[in-house]
Amino acid sequence: MSEPFFFSLTSAPTVGDLAALVNAEFDSQFAARRIEGLAALERAGPRDLAFFDNPRYADALAATRAGACLVRAAAFERAPKGVAALVVDHPYRAFARIAARLVPDSLRAAPIFAEGVSPEAHVHSQARLEPGVNVEPGAVVGAGAEIGSGTLVGANAVIGAGVRIGRDCTIGAGASLTHALLGDRVMLHPGVRVGQDGFGFALGARGHLKAPQIGRVIIQDDVEIGANCTLDRGATRDTIVGEGTKIDNLVQIGHNVVVGRHCIIVAQVGVAGSTELGDFVMVGGQTGIAGHLTIGAGARIAAQSGVMRDVPAGASVGGTPAQDLRLFLKRAAQDRRGRASKEKRT
Repeated sequence: MSEPFFFSLTSAPTVGDLAALVNAEFDSQFAARRIEGLAALERAGPRDLAFFDNPRYADALAATRAGACLVRAAAFERAPKGVAALVVDHPYRAFARIAARLVPDSLRAAPIFAEGVSPEAHVHSQARLEPGVNVEPGAVVGAGAEIGSGTLVGANAVIGAGVRIGRDCTIGAGASLTHALLGDRVMLHPGVRVGQDGFGFALGARGHLKAPQIGRVIIQDDVEIGANCTLDRGATRDTIVGEGTKIDNLVQIGHNVVVGRHCIIVAQVGVAGSTELGDFVMVGGQTGIAGHLTIGAGARIAAQSGVMRDVPAGASVGGTPAQDLRLFLKRAAQDRRGRASKEKRT
């Protein structure tokens, strides 16, 4: 178990309790065993819960000393004797559910100082804050801004005039929001920038004319946006991030972009203006997506891809320019064999 310097379990449930929580099958002889920690397979001790959900860690499963381990049915017999194997369909998802129950304070930032509005915060007299809002020292809340109950505004964050933030949101330290509407349970990690000008210029031989950006950013319920991401406001339309979407650190979302519901966008992705991503799209890290494209629902884009054309719904693509993933991997394998053959001849 990791040293509990920052997080401790709220209780010490039995294996039977955990099995009931995630509807797991297990050997009832372990029902009364107490679990006091959460750990990776190789670090787990007799009072820890671990999980096995990736074949690469088969050796770690075979050697684990965990008190209990979440596994798929196919791996039940591979758990060491004495380990309480909890059989579920999706071990990692089950582990996440258990961890959320046992370590709830790990899911969102807590106020650094006393709850409420810090006397060192700057809240405009015309801002409207529901009861239960926490505003940390140095934060600024502009005129006409509205913030729902249970929301935390971190130290030195800036909430612009007229911005609306729903309930139970987390605005990380140093974040800034202008021209934005946020739903409930939105989490913005430290340094996020929302609502600044989009990159719009009318180009000319004698210079470039800045095009006014008069849209907004709309972030729907249950969206999480990682540290130092930037989301530009729309030009003449809104930039929209759909319900439940999760965005990793250091992602750029251009003006007028529409991101669908429950998308996953990994670190260092750039999405150029006016592109639309359907629901449940997954974008690998360091991918660039050109502007004015449509990425269909359920599409998957491999890491470091360059997407220059529309991607059909459900397709998997990779490479630069992005192409069918199987074809890309086949050509990459051919290139490797060709280079190896050339090296042998020389």
